[in-house]
Amino acid sequence: MRRGMGRRAASLLLAALLLWLVLALPNRPSALGVATVARLPLELPLVLGLCVATAGWPRLSRTLRALLVAAITAVTVLKIADLALHETFSRPFNPVTDRFVFPAALNLLTGTLGSVAAWGVVALAIFALALLIWLLAWALGRWTRPVAGRLRGVAGLVALGFALVTTAELTQASDPPGTAETTRIALAHADRARNAARDLAAYRRAAATDPFAGASGLFDQLQGRDVIVLFVESYGRTSFDNPLYSATHVPTLKAAEAALAEAGLGSRSLWLTSPIAGGQSWLAHGTFASGLETGDQARYGAMLASGRRTLWHLARAAGYRTLGVMPAITLPWPEGPRIGFETVLAAADLGYRGRPFNWVTMPDQYTLTAWPRLLAPDPRPDFAQVALISSHAPWVPIPPMLDWDAIGDGRVYDRYAEAGDPPSVVWQDRDRVRDQYRQAIDYALRAALGFTARQAGPDAPLVIMLGDHQPAPSIAQVAGRDVPLHLIGPPEVLALFDGWALTSGLVPGPDAPIWPMAAFRDRFVRAVSAPPGTDAS
Repeated sequence: MRRGMGRRAASLLLAALLLWLVLALPNRPSALGVATVARLPLELPLVLGLCVATAGWPRLSRTLRALLVAAITAVTVLKIADLALHETFSRPFNPVTDRFVFPAALNLLTGTLGSVAAWGVVALAIFALALLIWLLAWALGRWTRPVAGRLRGVAGLVALGFALVTTAELTQASDPPGTAETTRIALAHADRARNAARDLAAYRRAAATDPFAGASGLFDQLQGRDVIVLFVESYGRTSFDNPLYSATHVPTLKAAEAALAEAGLGSRSLWLTSPIAGGQSWLAHGTFASGLETGDQARYGAMLASGRRTLWHLARAAGYRTLGVMPAITLPWPEGPRIGFETVLAAADLGYRGRPFNWVTMPDQYTLTAWPRLLAPDPRPDFAQVALISSHAPWVPIPPMLDWDAIGDGRVYDRYAEAGDPPSVVWQDRDRVRDQYRQAIDYALRAALGFTARQAGPDAPLVIMLGDHQPAPSIAQVAGRDVPLHLIGPPEVLALFDGWALTSGLVPGPDAPIWPMAAFRDRFVRAVSAPPGTDAS
């Protein structure tokens, strides 16, 4: 008898410990640690008290247990999603706007680990979810065994008491020796989802208006000059403020600045605050193009559906051929025409015959040599977006800079495409990952600025080179979402932006302007459309 009682006591303790660990799980990487787990989850006595109090009514007990399993499982999944998105994108998960991250994550896993390993991870995640549900059902079941009526009454009082304590802690009416973090996270997600739905409606209303609707004479100050927007993946303020990277990237920029000046091109710089960090580059592209902050997928979709005229729509109406050079696009991309691109050169259209560099379909230097020669003759000037991707994670391997005339169809890269350790090895060491990031950005800068210098001449294009977002926080190690933007072109063209108080050169100074990325479209269009001498700010 005593042995049976001992086994039951042990199972109760084990069940309570399991529930403690699940309820104590935080939703931020910075909170992971013994101190967090050691604090009593105030929901634990409440849950256990309810289980014991209802044990005498089997139907009610089963219903309660099912509801508790569903609720705790749902919040645990949200916590894990928060942990993943805080680590990669510096923000929590939003169930209204972030459902797309699951297929996006699968695509990234497939590109990094291969399809078999990626689907193995998916199967493991499904198994882990099923195991969590089973363990919760088992743990709660240990505490729903029938007990004496007096004990049920005491348990009911305990549940009521901790319900009051939990409410007080959530409203900051008291500071008990514990935390109701699980309930707080659940309420925060509900509030975030409600706000997302409301903000989405407001965004759609804002997207329906356009300050340039019906305007004429747009871009006339460029006098038919080509415009090339170069997005450099994961290029952010950390390249300037973090000594791990600035020691490499700033000298590269200064050397390129001198080479551009020798070729007769000027350069000026400022900061833009990206709506994102860590990934989801298309959200930055959409913000830059539309002049509306598209910091999540729902807003991006609303922008595309709203009829908002992007920078590319405006340029096309002004007589430009608009094109998107998108080497990362490997699937159908119906968004391309909707965002204003008349021509899209995706990965399969760029003629690359070499091996991919893991997730990166082709090196930046190849992309920059390929797209100009693939365009059919056209009397119109070009307004192009080129999304460079060699500095996209996993940053392994990194191609070398080659002679521009020797790149051909890309097969020259085969010898470099599988060089060094694979991502599965490199990513076991965070310091190695940071060093790979340093090298990848340096390569991307050399490729982009080398290409720009080669465009020098009387008809040199206006090049707008910018980062899309900072890398993940563990890589950036610099707070904020600022990215650099460089304007490169003939001095007479850069004079159109004299009213912006920009830093001369490619290294933004301490007094360089800092704008929201969404502000660039309108300011740029006014600057290149206004009469000479008009303040374009």
